Amino acid sequence: MVTLNEYLKKEYGCKVYKLSLQADVTCPVRDGSIDTRGCIFCSEGGSGDFAACRGKSILDQIEEAKARVSAKTGQDAKYIAYFQSFTNTYGDIKYLENVYRQAMEPDDIVAVSIGTRPDSISDEMYELLAELNKIKPIWIELGLQTIHPKSAEYIRRGYELKVYDECVKRLREIGIETIVHVILGLPGESTEDMKETVKYVCASGIQGIKLQLLHVLKGTDLYEDYKLGKVPVMTMEEYMDLLKELIPLIPDDVIVHRLTGDGPKKILVAPLWTGDKKCVLNEIKKIM
Repeated sequence: MVTLNEYLKKEYGCKVYKLSLQADVTCPVRDGSIDTRGCIFCSEGGSGDFAACRGKSILDQIEEAKARVSAKTGQDAKYIAYFQSFTNTYGDIKYLENVYRQAMEPDDIVAVSIGTRPDSISDEMYELLAELNKIKPIWIELGLQTIHPKSAEYIRRGYELKVYDECVKRLREIGIETIVHVILGLPGESTEDMKETVKYVCASGIQGIKLQLLHVLKGTDLYEDYKLGKVPVMTMEEYMDLLKELIPLIPDDVIVHRLTGDGPKKILVAPLWTGDKKCVLNEIKKIM
């Protein structure tokens, strides 16, 4: 298994830090195109709760995000500009091009990573991504979460698996590095179901994968189901056992960007053990 940290150190000769930024965008599951409620697990911040302040310019956000990690970085640190919140290829293309180009300006930004949905990349956007990728590496992060239709319907994903397949195909045709998000522990999914998702994703032509344990956050519709007893959550031991099953399925040419995640403590309802990030990372190191 190759981790993102290992890959970046080899590629750039130093540790590279991700800076979470926010563009002024929304999502088709929020603006009425597909739904107005958002995905069932998504917080009000559109999964960008740790991002820099949305009201600031992109360059100001970059400086703010750098300051957050300054205690860990050295003088020669390098960064990835990460547009995390909501759907970052969904909106006015001229505005988005300006946002991306601003993020690419600083010399210490080595790549731009754009979080989006497979159903929200227009033909014009594919052309723009290909053009920008010639200047600095562009990564696209796709929120797939699961390959299983019943789960996809439950979380209100809003597109079929074939849309994902076509999107990955087109991104690879223009040379864009593609990272896929998978949620582990969705209600009703067995270990075998999750193994099927990981195997499918790794065989789909991607370059990176993020495994994220399902979090229950206040203010989400998932939280309402959790209160009704419809959302079981894993213990740390169960999650580590699951990772032992999944990690061997990831080939060496697929970079592991994440094996866990931590929701904002102010709104995290369950599982609370994920809030102790140091402890979780130590447990992951043990199973590695």
